[in-house]
Amino acid sequence: MADEDEEKIQMVTCQAPVNIAVIKYWGKRDEELILPLNSSLSVTLGIDELHSITTVAVSPDFCEDCLWLNGRKHDIAEMPRIQKCLSKIRELSKCNPPNCSLSYLKDCYIHICSENNFPTAAGLASSAAGYSCLVFALSRLFQVDCEISEIARRGSGSACRSIFGGFVAWEKGELADGSDSIAKQIASQDHWKGFRVLILVVSDQQKGIGSTEGMKRSIETSYLLKLRAEFCVPQRMEESNQLHAVCQDTYPPITPPYMSSTSHRIVQLVTEYNNFYGFPKSLLNSITLEPAKEAVKYIISTKVR
Repeated sequence: MADEDEEKIQMVTCQAPVNIAVIKYWGKRDEELILPLNSSLSVTLGIDELHSITTVAVSPDFCEDCLWLNGRKHDIAEMPRIQKCLSKIRELSKCNPPNCSLSYLKDCYIHICSENNFPTAAGLASSAAGYSCLVFALSRLFQVDCEISEIARRGSGSACRSIFGGFVAWEKGELADGSDSIAKQIASQDHWKGFRVLILVVSDQQKGIGSTEGMKRSIETSYLLKLRAEFCVPQRMEESNQLHAVCQDTYPPITPPYMSSTSHRIVQLVTEYNNFYGFPKSLLNSITLEPAKEAVKYIISTKVR
């Protein structure tokens, strides 16, 4: 009997990394499809340090879709973005050949168990790692051959970038259906030898205002947002500073601000370091400020002690 039960349950486990944007996206041109106002660029972190682990299982014996996140059960019916990813994978699985050994899975309920080894909703891209992990696992479970990053984007925009390692670009795309808004690896993790990332966590508390709500508010009220998307994004390091200016130009301003007094002191430290050693010699000692409570520094390994 035990062997028969094991045959009924099909299961896949996946591990996915966090990515930190160097050039960030802020604001959507389409909320439903999660299409960004601007393209973005990120660095995928080492999977051993920060990651999500997700197991997906299906069985004819399951009576409902279920989700456990960090050990706590959640109602999938109240999580529309997960529903979108599930629906798309199930839709694509119907295109599998009728003689596919697992063709019956498309009609089964699913159980999802996901855990992060870092704080959720604290600005460390937990949704990016989580949704990329979920979609990748689902695609393997349902044996779907598709553009995974496009589906992961429907769950969380930046999740499309965690599909790949190294340096990743998320193209904003131009098509109304979002099919060209996908992520691509532009350089491997070995592109810059000795490249290191330091995450300076000011607080592990959840953000006062989530990125989704913050972006929506900026779209509706910020005069600086269009300027940022069209002109400021190409300025790289300065782009991070301008994003936080948009957050304060938003009405009402996003409070408490994502940048704390400690964040400002970190910026001052990096700026003084660069001024002392001179640019471009200190090119790889740069900083990006997340819409969260931490700063991320990029440096070469010879500077790490």
